[in-house]
Amino acid sequence: MNTKHTAIAIGIALAFCGNASAADDGKSRRVEDLEARIAKLEEQLRAVTSMAQQATTAAQQASDVAKQADTTATAAKVATDTQAPLTKAAGETASSFEFHGYARSGTVSGGDMYTVKGVGPYFTPAGPLGGAVGRLGVETDTYVEAKMIKNFRTDDGSTGSFNFMVADGTNSNNDWTAGENGVNVRWVFGELSKLASFKGTALENATLWAGKRFDKKNYDIHFFDSDVIFLAGTGAGVYDVEVTPDWKSSFSVYGRDFVNDDDDSVKSYIVTTNNFIGNWQVMLNGIRAKQNENADSGRATTGYHGLLGYNAPTFYGVASGFSKTGILFGRGLGAEVKRVGAVGNLQDDAQAVRVFTMGVTDLAKDWKIAPALMAETSKDRFNKGDEYKWVSANLRLNNAINKNFAMQYEATYQYMDLDSTFDTGKGGFYKLTVAPTFKLDTSAGFFARPELRLFGSWMGWDKDLNGFSYDGTANNGTFGNTTFKGSSKWLFGAQMEVWF
Repeated sequence: MNTKHTAIAIGIALAFCGNASAADDGKSRRVEDLEARIAKLEEQLRAVTSMAQQATTAAQQASDVAKQADTTATAAKVATDTQAPLTKAAGETASSFEFHGYARSGTVSGGDMYTVKGVGPYFTPAGPLGGAVGRLGVETDTYVEAKMIKNFRTDDGSTGSFNFMVADGTNSNNDWTAGENGVNVRWVFGELSKLASFKGTALENATLWAGKRFDKKNYDIHFFDSDVIFLAGTGAGVYDVEVTPDWKSSFSVYGRDFVNDDDDSVKSYIVTTNNFIGNWQVMLNGIRAKQNENADSGRATTGYHGLLGYNAPTFYGVASGFSKTGILFGRGLGAEVKRVGAVGNLQDDAQAVRVFTMGVTDLAKDWKIAPALMAETSKDRFNKGDEYKWVSANLRLNNAINKNFAMQYEATYQYMDLDSTFDTGKGGFYKLTVAPTFKLDTSAGFFARPELRLFGSWMGWDKDLNGFSYDGTANNGTFGNTTFKGSSKWLFGAQMEVWF
């Protein structure tokens, strides 16, 4: 408070006090008391003034913070508006890609601790004819497939895809196999589906395709590592034409080279129709290889092939699970009933019939059972008078011990009666395998992968099968496509298998 304010305050105080004498002690005390009150009032006024100044400063600071917040919010909105389209585009691009694969890899030794190579489901004398045995505990190779898919979609609901697959296979145990393996592009094709122009027609839900691929409308018998039909090549076609609500048909044309011929000019062309009517499958194939007219006398230039199958949603109608059963037949170039159009040295009169069946069901709590059977008879296949018969029966059992461990057992029997122009062989092959198996979750099902397995396999065969040859080439008395001699063999090893 300044001097002027103080004088006014004293004047007011004196006016209240009257004209009493300055010598009066009472009055003197009142003056002193008044002065003290005035001093206290001045102190309070100073405190109020300081608080007012602090409030003004705080208000200014709050205003500055609010302005900064507005600036930050504006910048954040600009950044969000800028990034949102990029984030959405990146998410859509990422979701349009798919990656799938299959792989197996293992090592196998004999009872003598020597590494075994080249063994697999097709190593018996019937193997070149497609006569596979149970695969558990006999696979020695490393094989991998990597499948990549880019999907497209338009605003009207039309979809498309680009499909690409590479594969590699080797029997080497080395870490670097660039000079030994067979890296291969197995797929490169495109598909278009649900095209708006087809709406309201039988093609509304159909898929058009062109390129190099495997035919997708078939299946395999996993336990034999055998496709029921392996139709592959480069061509074009249409899948899932709706003839009726319960009948879908596919039509394709494939071209391919023969697997057993080094002449690049030799090709076969396959025209196929594959029909699914309820649970039934009817497939018909016509094959033409005009170039065979210039090849060895007697080679087929045409052929036909068919499949009649039934895919049951139960285990042969007696239990839950599934089962698949069918019969294949072929003549001329169609006498190779699995690899359609792939084998070119078949005779005009060659003919073959194959039957198959497989299924999976629960045998008991924590036990699953999977029987499988294939059998074939063929004649005049590679030479006039050839006659081959074989039958393979396999039984796989799976016992889940706990969430991550199971015991697998497999028993295989194959009978062969092989009569070629150059040699004959008759007898049986037997295999028993025990495979302790580790999984992520045994309750996920029979075909859940990945799996890590240890295994021991005992194999036995009739000695009469040793040294059998299709073309008269001596093989020093060994068994099938191996170096095994005698009549039995032990195999021990470990393997991983995965698909997704």
